[in-house]
Amino acid sequence: MDRALAEAGERRIGWAARAMPVLTALGERFAAERPLEGWRIAACLHVTAETAVLMGALRAGGAEIALAASNPLSTQDDVALALGDYGIAVHARAGVDRDAYYRHIHQALDIAPDLVLDDGCDLVNILHTERTELLGGVRGGCEETTTGVIRLRQMAAEEALRLPVVAVNDTRTKRMFDNRYGTGQSTMDGIMRATNTLLAGKTVVVAGFGYCGRGVAERARGLGARVVVTEIDPVKALDASLQGYDVRPMAAAARDGDVFVTVTGNRDVIRGEHLAVMKDGAILANAGHFDVEIDVRALDDLAQAVHRGVRAGADEYVLADGRRLLLLAEGRLVNLTAAEGHPAAVMDMSFSAQALAVAWLVREHALLAPGVYDVPEEVDVEVARLKLAAAGIEVDELTADQERYLRSWRTGS
Repeated sequence: MDRALAEAGERRIGWAARAMPVLTALGERFAAERPLEGWRIAACLHVTAETAVLMGALRAGGAEIALAASNPLSTQDDVALALGDYGIAVHARAGVDRDAYYRHIHQALDIAPDLVLDDGCDLVNILHTERTELLGGVRGGCEETTTGVIRLRQMAAEEALRLPVVAVNDTRTKRMFDNRYGTGQSTMDGIMRATNTLLAGKTVVVAGFGYCGRGVAERARGLGARVVVTEIDPVKALDASLQGYDVRPMAAAARDGDVFVTVTGNRDVIRGEHLAVMKDGAILANAGHFDVEIDVRALDDLAQAVHRGVRAGADEYVLADGRRLLLLAEGRLVNLTAAEGHPAAVMDMSFSAQALAVAWLVREHALLAPGVYDVPEEVDVEVARLKLAAAGIEVDELTADQERYLRSWRTGS
């Protein structure tokens, strides 16, 4: 082991932990109660300092853990090494190719897990297609992302899902804090680190106005950009319009945008016909989980030359007419590849919900049929309450008369 690199990882994890008081407190509770004693967990998550704090809390609760990366470009090698000191088996290295990425997931599954934690549904997908011999021992799982939950719900609809999975992504705290504020800030951070561009006065096109897209649009507008939103959902498009955003189809927005950010969870959102009309110097970034939202193959076909690494995390594609398009992070998650992902204070809430969902699964798994489950409301409320307490914020409580009023349907009660 590179001891110096591992020590750097330990310092990075310590820095993150100081901004994660809720998860740290849960780790202390788990260490005292040992709710995961004897349970094996296979996880496929971004191998970052914040994830390390989650792994530490679960390990303190008694779990045996094997961790693979959910994105080959987001792994922090110093953190991966440092996690070995927690007694966690890590199968991840920054920049590995596609084959190694999937090999690492298989290695994490070799633990024969009782529970699985996923970020994008790749691990659950492999479990159901290539490692079916392990399914009988898996008693439940958690999914962290919008993209992963979409895939899981489709599996459930087709009766292909063979275990209960908790949609951690769908909690109120996760959607509000992580998807909106975390994705919004970290995406802008990634774009600015990769390009050093001034966003004020630019036209930023945000594809998708879900919770993540809303956060990106808000932060871009806050930095002085003119924001155009593209959508397929009429209700979300109306919401964007009523919030003052310019709403157009991508075909119309493609000619005017200076910066494009895809946040949809779908593929081919920016296609060849859009790339063909973009202005010289347009910047392309993706904040969706998988690298399919920007059609990179079409970009390769249009390019006469590609200049790799014109800046860290940025490749310049020169088209036949001399126009240059800048692709960030190879079309992968720009916030985790060109920056460091969500701030630790954001992941404090998301990973606290994850930890409590794991403990809930351990208690309740025998009562759960295969399917996708919401995080229990009491877990979501507990996470919010703990976060407020850590920030020194107090809230009102209902009086007895107010509680009676809310429970009554009679006029004048």
